[in-house]
Amino acid sequence: MDYASCTLCAHACRVDRTTAARGRCRMSSAMRVSRIALHPWEEPILTGRCGSGTVFFVGCSLGCVYCQNRRISRGNGGEEYSPDTLADAMLRLARQGAANINLVTPTHFVPSVIETVRLARERGLTVPIVYNTSSYDTVQTLRALEGTVDIYLADFKYWDSRLAAQYSGASDYPEVARAAIAEMMRQQPTPRYATDGTLIGGVICRLLLLPGAVANSKLALSYLYRTYGDHIILSLMNQYTPVGEQKPPLDRPVTHEEYGELLNYADRLGITNAFTQEYGTAQESFIPDFS
Repeated sequence: MDYASCTLCAHACRVDRTTAARGRCRMSSAMRVSRIALHPWEEPILTGRCGSGTVFFVGCSLGCVYCQNRRISRGNGGEEYSPDTLADAMLRLARQGAANINLVTPTHFVPSVIETVRLARERGLTVPIVYNTSSYDTVQTLRALEGTVDIYLADFKYWDSRLAAQYSGASDYPEVARAAIAEMMRQQPTPRYATDGTLIGGVICRLLLLPGAVANSKLALSYLYRTYGDHIILSLMNQYTPVGEQKPPLDRPVTHEEYGELLNYADRLGITNAFTQEYGTAQESFIPDFS
């Protein structure tokens, strides 16, 4: 597993990212980071008293058409970090009171992430490491992270392969994500909490409800709960925010009725270990400032 013939994500581009070649993530082998800061808008068990210590990587292997972070996910901006300099930045976040180090969209930099975390821990980092991912990760990549990652913060975007192809250009997303989440659960099978209630180990799986796609989210939710029960922490999100020019139905937020239908379905399934969102979260003010 390296950058010379990259197979870190499920696209398996096999390009040599140590040269001028670029794959779907649009990035070289040099880590680029757009934002390092305490972030108050994650799930409460991740935010803690001061916030989650987020590290937003530039680039993304999925490239969803509705991406809220498109300013960086398309491979633009940011600054280059070595494992040495990023390890020091993680330690600064911890000194500021970060409940964890939250690595946002890290898949395409996994070899460097592993080295960075090793250095940070050698220098005294003790807070948990969060791997915040679209779940378009290969099982091989995730296995390499065993012992490095304490908390997996995963998406399950699509049960419907047609939606996955239309919105993210990855018709195989459903099976890739199922395999990825299974590996995450193997590594972190049960949630573990600190005395203050913050999560220190486990898997959180987010389901972002998309406009007109309640059936898709219901199928994903049913699969996750029937497969993992209360061992997986679910996060049902209504915060979809139209960004840029979008075609219907992506040109509007999720309606109260759509989100209510999903919550009622979760209740009928008997789900109790889940986070929900208040209405009014579909706002651009919740999108981090990457300038």
